[in-house]
Amino acid sequence: MRRRRGTAQVIGSAGVALLVVAPVLAGCSSDPSDDVRAAAQAFLDDWTAGDTEAAATQTTDPAATTTLLTRTATDLPDATLTAEVGDVVVEDGEATVAWEATWDLVAAPDWTYSAALDLTEAGDSWQVVSAPTIVHPELGEGQHLELSRTLAGRAPITDGAGAALFTPTEIVNVGIDPGQVTDLPSLAAGLSAATGIAAEEIVADVQAAPAGQFVPVISLRRPDFEAIRAQVFDLPGAVFPTETRSLAPTSRFALALLGRVAPATAEVLEETVDDDGEPRYAAGDVLGTSGLQRAFQTQLAGTPGFSVSVVSDDEALEDTGVVVGSVDPVPGTPVQTPLVPALQNAADAAVATQPLATHLVVVRPGTGELLAVSSNAAANPTNALTGRFPPGSSMKTVTATALLSAGTVAPSSPVACPGTTVVDGREFENEDQFDLGTVPFTEAFAQSCNTTFIQQALTLPDGALAAAAASYGVGSDWQLPVDVFSGEVPTTSTGTAKAADAIGQGQVLMSPAQLALVAAGIASGTPAAPVEVPGAPVAGPAPAGPPAAVLEGLRPMMRQVVLSGTATGLADRGEVYGKTGTAEFGPGTPPDAHGWFMGYQLGGPQGDIAFAVLVEEGQSSSVAVDVADTFLGAL
Repeated sequence: MRRRRGTAQVIGSAGVALLVVAPVLAGCSSDPSDDVRAAAQAFLDDWTAGDTEAAATQTTDPAATTTLLTRTATDLPDATLTAEVGDVVVEDGEATVAWEATWDLVAAPDWTYSAALDLTEAGDSWQVVSAPTIVHPELGEGQHLELSRTLAGRAPITDGAGAALFTPTEIVNVGIDPGQVTDLPSLAAGLSAATGIAAEEIVADVQAAPAGQFVPVISLRRPDFEAIRAQVFDLPGAVFPTETRSLAPTSRFALALLGRVAPATAEVLEETVDDDGEPRYAAGDVLGTSGLQRAFQTQLAGTPGFSVSVVSDDEALEDTGVVVGSVDPVPGTPVQTPLVPALQNAADAAVATQPLATHLVVVRPGTGELLAVSSNAAANPTNALTGRFPPGSSMKTVTATALLSAGTVAPSSPVACPGTTVVDGREFENEDQFDLGTVPFTEAFAQSCNTTFIQQALTLPDGALAAAAASYGVGSDWQLPVDVFSGEVPTTSTGTAKAADAIGQGQVLMSPAQLALVAAGIASGTPAAPVEVPGAPVAGPAPAGPPAAVLEGLRPMMRQVVLSGTATGLADRGEVYGKTGTAEFGPGTPPDAHGWFMGYQLGGPQGDIAFAVLVEEGQSSSVAVDVADTFLGAL
């Protein structure tokens, strides 16, 4: 602060006079410190309210102050300032007011520091002396503030053994520098041929981009970029900046569960606010955009830090600046999953053998832990967990549970398996209308006899099928970090709807994950809610499970499917139990169909596992059995 020789008066922040020896100045209040405080407060009130021009008019150089405060608003974008006035010193027509500045920085901790305003008497009023120190005591002429936000390295998501699944990986951003483009249609065609991105989409993005702005086309891992490098590298206008991101081992590795990490979208930023509704992160931050990466955003990303430096306006000086404020970022903490890489890799290799959209979900019997969640490149990965598909004859595991629970039949009971059966005027048939005559219930199950299950299910109370499904957790309201569709089985179906539901058609819907959970419940005898993060809050009440005697009857029936029924392709894969399913859908004649296999393996290389395979539009369960065979063979 500046001082002159003479007496002085110091006023505490509470306004209490600590020493009063200064004379009363003409034209002012009886206590000049009150006028000084009021002038300083008025200036700070206007500045903190965002009224830069009004604040500047209260200074000795309004034009220079306007420039200063405007530049500060640019240096600290969208930050808001609060100010608390402290001690006042008045001396011979000049004064100094201490104050404390607190900047509420966007997506960063608050920045607080002590500062001072110099004021000078101007007639009957006081004016703030225009100087860079208005903003910060260390700010000088020809300088400005520079804010840098930092995020600590993102904490890893780990597998069941605690090993990090996401690691730093080089990414090549294939894009366009509009200023270098000589022939946009030709460039778009070349990039489209190499990347699969539609040429018209590329053209539209370039035409809509502001002048000089990089236009992204696709981001690729380094090996994937090298595969197309020769096609794109010499295209005029194409550019390839690189960066490092935290990525899973492969682009499809448990994608539906783990999710992706990428520059934050507006939607992600809107949902990552603190308790006061303020954003935790900012545009450009690399954040989770889906899956567990998004669900555990704050835990994984930690808390941003910042530094504010005083730097020269003359960029040619290349000074590094003087840091005048900083807070270190707080690192995130890991999130553990139950994933088993050996199972995930085997599942990924198995679904990759199919050109059709294919999913494979693996669950640990008894715990509900998701051990692998796999979808191939043709598939929407979210369908592995949240897809809603008719399960076809895979549903016969649930229908058999209801029948055995009711005592309607036993595994050895003789049952009719005609080629067709009619319910309320609607004909239902077996595949190619095969007719087994009268056979044990186990054989009808192993050969997937629709007519047997329809005839037997019509003897059940209307809610029996839904109750049997609910005993495995079907229809539960799971509360999970990443949604899992738990299935739907109507409680009031009658007639033809009841007949269709019994064979997994009608209004019955399942996700691959839920069918894997059903298989796990049969294997263990203790159905469980799905577990995505061990130790996380319980997903919901544990399913009750069917009576033990029912499962003791059902398991040998599922084993017979593999030994002599519709899944004999798995007979040499150890102790495997299961049920195939062909699920018709759509208006075609004949209708299209999905292919299913759900089951479990006991005592395998990875212990007891349960799993479900779905091949969308596979037309037959045989394709799902083939995927299961490849999966088990890879273990």
